Amino acid sequence: MSNGSGTGPCGACKFLRRKCVKGCIFAPYFDSEQGMAHFAAVHKVFGASNASKLLLTIPPNKRLETVVTLCYEALARVRDPVYGCVGHIFSLQQQAVTLQAELAYVQARISTLQHHHHHLPMPPPTPSQANVAAACCSNLSSSVCTTMDPLIDITDLRNVLDQQLDNSM
Repeated sequence: MSNGSGTGPCGACKFLRRKCVKGCIFAPYFDSEQGMAHFAAVHKVFGASNASKLLLTIPPNKRLETVVTLCYEALARVRDPVYGCVGHIFSLQQQAVTLQAELAYVQARISTLQHHHHHLPMPPPTPSQANVAAACCSNLSSSVCTTMDPLIDITDLRNVLDQQLDNSM
């Protein structure tokens, strides 16, 4: 950050190839090392002028949060131009659905093993992973849900649990 301290231009001014003046709006938030890469994304998505105007309208005590949000949204939009950070949210929701289905399956298998061990009748089957995922996906955009691959594959876990169940019988 320049600002008269002689440490060189901030990441934003370095990216824009301009002199970093004292009072540069970007200097406190975009250091000369990593700030250049973050500012490049902000500049590509929002533009330097728009980012500068936005920061000037924000109270100084809220600017850091604003810059973090701008960087997050810009980096997400660069990675996924169609959905941006919303795509990441959908991905996390899909991961939550998969983990809930995995948890339900494991709980059902444990219950089955416990009932089998005590020679009690087996409980009724629980909803399958597909039913749980379908119910949750109905709340999401179908085009997003169908294009995302599940982040966690529980096939191996199911195989191990099924093998343990078969061995215990």
